[in-house]
Amino acid sequence: MTPAGPAGPRRGLLRPRRLRPGDRVAIVAPSGPVPRELLDAGLDILRGWDLDPQVMPHVLDVHPRLDHLAGTDADRARDLTDAWCDPAVAAVLAARGGYGAQRTVDLLDWEALRAAGPKAFVGYSDITALHGAVAARLGQATVHGPMPATASFLKDAATQDHLRRTLLAPETVTGIAPAGARTLVPGRARGTTFGGCLSLLAGETGVRGRRPACPDGGGILLLEDVGEKPYRIDGYLTHLLRSGELDGVTGIALGSWHDCGPYEEVRAVLLDRLAPLGVPVVEELGFGHGPATLTLPLGVPAVLDADACVLTLEETALA
Repeated sequence: MTPAGPAGPRRGLLRPRRLRPGDRVAIVAPSGPVPRELLDAGLDILRGWDLDPQVMPHVLDVHPRLDHLAGTDADRARDLTDAWCDPAVAAVLAARGGYGAQRTVDLLDWEALRAAGPKAFVGYSDITALHGAVAARLGQATVHGPMPATASFLKDAATQDHLRRTLLAPETVTGIAPAGARTLVPGRARGTTFGGCLSLLAGETGVRGRRPACPDGGGILLLEDVGEKPYRIDGYLTHLLRSGELDGVTGIALGSWHDCGPYEEVRAVLLDRLAPLGVPVVEELGFGHGPATLTLPLGVPAVLDADACVLTLEETALA
């Protein structure tokens, strides 16, 4: 069993402020094309939270040659930079994931983003690449959560409520303990939350100018993915292990593996690759792709109790 250890100094990243009624939130599209009807429905939900969503100019674009991208790399990066640097904007929300965020990372004006100060940043899936970049280059915590132009956000009330409370009343969602969570490897550990979509994390290894994925002082790794067969999940995990990216991990929280094949086959791979690390592991913690998803902050200190199947945040996602 891995002990949680003494509280000690907190090692989480700088947290942006929580949202307040009336705040403006900017919608960006760093990755795939955004269906207008889904976006419009998501904007209505945000307005129902008494937020003021602002759609950036290129969100509904489609790349002229590569129709898997929402506009050109330069335009997608410009939208995100402009949204972050607008002093009237309190949060930046990705409209959806898909593919393309990695192509924008080195086109963002990181000096301007740093000068603008911390902002709540929300997304998951392909947005994992941007979560890691914001942590490494701005030293800021972010939010792994549902996006307004996606089915889980539009159709599942619990998904909406968990994101809303994370943004507006984060002290009400410091315990993550969904009914379906199960112990994969027992134990209890403390660390700073990090991670996201497994295939994106594996794809980021070896990229120049980035720090190692695991936070200093130990990290609780969040992992999930969609549409990856068990052998590919095995390959991604093996790559992370061989590259040293999982050195220093103190605990692992596993989310959904939607459309990845029979779960028992996926589970066998997860157990085979992760159990030898000797750290607590909880499965089915309720975040990631699929018809419903919970919101989890990245970059905050937390305790993972694998025996009780609960992740307890020691700091809220937003200050």
